[in-house]
Amino acid sequence: QVQKESKRNPCDQPRTSPSHTMALAPGVGKQLIVVSCYTRFDNLAHGPRGTEAQRSLYTYSMDPADGQMVLLSVTKDEVMNPAFSRFHPQKNLLYTCTESVAENGQIVTWKVCPETGRLSKLASSDAGGTSTCYLTLDRACENMLVVNYWDATIGVFGVDPKQGHVDTARSMFDPNNGRRMKARHDKHVNHSQNDHSAQAERQADPHSHAVILDSYFGRIAFVPDLGMDVIRQFRYDPEAGSLTAAGMIRSGPADQKALGPRYIEFHPTLPMCYVINELASEVSVFEFDLHEAQQLLNSSLDSLQHASPVIRLVQTIRTIPDAFPGNLNTCGRITVHCSGNFVLVSNRGHDSIAVFRVQHALPRAGMLSMVGNFHTRGATPRHFQFDGSGQWLITANQDSDRISVFRFNLANGRLDWTGHEYHVPSPNFVCNVQPHPEEAAELSDDKPSDAAAVALAAQHVVHGGLLQAGSLPRLASRL
Repeated sequence: QVQKESKRNPCDQPRTSPSHTMALAPGVGKQLIVVSCYTRFDNLAHGPRGTEAQRSLYTYSMDPADGQMVLLSVTKDEVMNPAFSRFHPQKNLLYTCTESVAENGQIVTWKVCPETGRLSKLASSDAGGTSTCYLTLDRACENMLVVNYWDATIGVFGVDPKQGHVDTARSMFDPNNGRRMKARHDKHVNHSQNDHSAQAERQADPHSHAVILDSYFGRIAFVPDLGMDVIRQFRYDPEAGSLTAAGMIRSGPADQKALGPRYIEFHPTLPMCYVINELASEVSVFEFDLHEAQQLLNSSLDSLQHASPVIRLVQTIRTIPDAFPGNLNTCGRITVHCSGNFVLVSNRGHDSIAVFRVQHALPRAGMLSMVGNFHTRGATPRHFQFDGSGQWLITANQDSDRISVFRFNLANGRLDWTGHEYHVPSPNFVCNVQPHPEEAAELSDDKPSDAAAVALAAQHVVHGGLLQAGSLPRLASRL
């Protein structure tokens, strides 16, 4: 069921009430950073140690000259635990999904005002499962693929062609085939732990953690299953809005247990993809096979369950120092830098960003070598994000209520702390939002700036200081 908010101009702001919104500074480019927060801890699979947030989304503007940020807007709508965000590639819309093991997630559509950074709630849809954790728009932006971590379901939802909000589910795939989960939502281990007993319970059931589409055809979906140590493979039919299972691939070496695949991301130009194994603190490097992918897409429906894997494991590399105990760390995010020259991973426990250089020379094109680990200046970097230029990196340090800004050296991959640090309670996700200019002209020129908003912004600043390479198109929408 879709709940729509009443129509209003997203830039409209009553002058008589505190707005918690300030206008973008003159001369600052339209680079917005939206940070989401945990507002409630008792219904999460893991155990945050920071502060429960009273408001769920913070919007900043970033100065691309020095990486400093200014708080523009804080949402007033009560949305519980938004923990993943996706910005529409053509419309000024932001999608978030809520995280709870006890109740179904909500996919919330927000209108983004380019002039003020204000987020206005447009609609909300039931995600059809619990602990919703990942959203992917297909190439035509006609469907959204949605993952529910706790009950492992993967749904395909229609997107309203006019307003852009997420509509009702068109299909739902359940890797557990309707069986009841062994772990209970009201009695389970802390998923932040990584000892043998925690691993055993976390891997007693399937737990889908992400869904992406291949960057060549946009018709093959990959879903890391943290519980089963596999990458599930699907044929995606955008017209029918359906996913058909087409085999699976182990997310790491065959003789290794407790891998825990969390995320997967394709390289922007090379036929490679990278999987972060959360429990093992390792990156698995896979080669994408164009021939097998074409075979899968041409296969009959009956033969799909016997389809060959379209990705092949070629390397595994550790994300933390060898002397650091693996049971004290779990990995968070993985991303490929927009240059294609580096892969980065966050380590929760070691509290670092691991940076790897991507080799481009044959025969090791796409393989990784370690650059180094860089401390995040905070605890539990659940997520991190680059700005639009790729030179500034923002970390969400969940358990120390901080986001920190680093300068990324495009030549050698080093991260240098800028000294810019901002207080945000229990930050869990950082979204890079660059508003689309074609819509900005249609919005009103209302730019409120009141003393309350300026004071709120000020108090949040803690410190000031097998294809040929090049043949794969860039992903239409990156996190």
